[in-house]
Amino acid sequence: MSHIEGTFTGAGGLSLYYQSWQPEGELRSIIAIVHGLGGHSGLFNNAVESLLPLGYAIYAFDLRGHGRSPGQRGHINSWGEFREDLYKFLTRIQERGPSCACFLWGHSLGAIITLDYALHFPNSLEGIILTAPALGKVKLPRHKLALGRMLSQVWPNFSLKVGIEKGVSSRDPNVIITQEQDPLRHKYGSARLATEFFATEKWVESHAHDLQVPLLILHGSGDKVTPPEGSLKFFQKVTFLDKERYEYQGNYHDLQLDIDYQNVLTDLETWLEKHLDSRINHQQAECRIKIPNLQQ
Repeated sequence: MSHIEGTFTGAGGLSLYYQSWQPEGELRSIIAIVHGLGGHSGLFNNAVESLLPLGYAIYAFDLRGHGRSPGQRGHINSWGEFREDLYKFLTRIQERGPSCACFLWGHSLGAIITLDYALHFPNSLEGIILTAPALGKVKLPRHKLALGRMLSQVWPNFSLKVGIEKGVSSRDPNVIITQEQDPLRHKYGSARLATEFFATEKWVESHAHDLQVPLLILHGSGDKVTPPEGSLKFFQKVTFLDKERYEYQGNYHDLQLDIDYQNVLTDLETWLEKHLDSRINHQQAECRIKIPNLQQ
């Protein structure tokens, strides 16, 4: 395995941090990951360790205002910044491997960024994976949501702690301790981010019938941050036939870090293999290129 770190230029010329993990043998496909609010690109190690031996290259970047990327914590000026950042990231990856299948994985807030992107650029992706997508009602304090909406126009940078309860991300106590001590994580969201998120989430839900890429949704029944009812409702609205959804009994928000994450990753791997096999059968295309550093 080789691990690469670097930066790429996002919307407005902002230099954003990324990292990638490359398999030792033949590269079969790319998986690009978009993390959630307050997270960063280093929270998917279980998935990396599971997918690399299967020939998948993993790419992830820190959203603006998150992790090692610059910007006010948890703030954007407009949703278009998220979309353009992701577009530039994926474009740079895919330019170096045009025949290589690319799957996009979005977690929580990152799932909304992923859906928005897939609805705008459906032909650029082999499929999308959503874990604990922030669809429907999210469990945030109502007074903070109301305050965010009120201040978005007059004080868009106004920031508050989001107010997510401690211990709701995983049932593994060691994961909770690690997250609380993680200097790259934060718990903030700005007034403008709140209004941009809710507007985009509403738009995404209203365009569920327009989605035209293979879809996999993975959600925990015990998710207290983004309740699974929202993703079920969205799934039922999607008319594209190539769709699957799995709900794991008792699992919390960060499925890839919960106590039985292996079950989740097994379902993910099965879905990926099925869609790679289908791609080869229909297009007779294989991916044998090595993706270099994005900074080259």
